[in-house]
Amino acid sequence: MKKAFPLALIAFLCTTLSSCELVEGIFKAGVWVGVIVVVVVVTLLIWILSKIFGGRG
Repeated sequence: MKKAFPLALIAFLCTTLSSCELVEGIFKAGVWVGVIVVVVVVTLLIWILSKIFGGRG
């Protein structure tokens, strides 16, 4: 039990701390890239829903 705990703790810290790299990458990409992606996804979703539910157009 004493040997397993430090190994489990190190494994836990390695997996949780690597997520910081993902957040750093997102911020490096910039806020405007995120805004553009959100606008495109929302527009695409509205277009698909209008096609499914019989949009008149």
